[in-house]
Amino acid sequence: MSIHIGAEQGQIADKILLPGDPLRAKFIAEHFLEDAVCFNEVRGMLGYTGTYKGHRVSVMGTGMGMPSISIYANELITSYGVKKLIRVGTAGSVNKDVHVRDLVLAQAAGTTSSMIKNEWPQYDFPQIADFDLLDKAYHIAKDLKLTAHVGSVLSIDAFYSDFADNNIKLGQLGIKALEMEAAALYYLAAKHGVQALGIMTISDSLVNDEDTTAEERQTTFTDMMKVGLETLIA
Repeated sequence: MSIHIGAEQGQIADKILLPGDPLRAKFIAEHFLEDAVCFNEVRGMLGYTGTYKGHRVSVMGTGMGMPSISIYANELITSYGVKKLIRVGTAGSVNKDVHVRDLVLAQAAGTTSSMIKNEWPQYDFPQIADFDLLDKAYHIAKDLKLTAHVGSVLSIDAFYSDFADNNIKLGQLGIKALEMEAAALYYLAAKHGVQALGIMTISDSLVNDEDTTAEERQTTFTDMMKVGLETLIA
């Protein structure tokens, strides 16, 4: 067991989906995985392992924000040998062409956080997705005839911010959406030599008058779940 994950060795697959919401992890396990077994309930951060189309796959919640996902991703990689990590979560569009329920495949993640800068104070270290996972996810989404935007996101530290207007303006520079985890996940993947990708569903728009309910966000954003699972086993 690690500090925050109560699984024994061998209970977690080497490929995993990482929703922020632990109830979304439960939903994925119940609706997409066969013979799913819960391996973690520590702090209510539910995790399950089962099979998807004959492949052993895990899913686990990570909570909100970069500090939270960093704890779980770090332990999954270093204590349990996970090699492929795909975040499946929600994001807010800052681009007028990116609409509610569209998918965003995060090719890169800028950040307002100092987490990475603290380790590399002299560098603006770029946080990028694993190209193999990104390429597979893009073609899988295309084959499923889904609207999927490939581009950069901004991983923010503060959900409520006095700098919200500036963040929104980044949409004019090609940023697709705001979210809270991808940059930290990409950094840890680079640090430990594993593969990571962020697949987000747009839950609301900061530039168009569009949003969704909490229940929709928890149980109906299944397109990113399908793309994520198919990408893990491709």
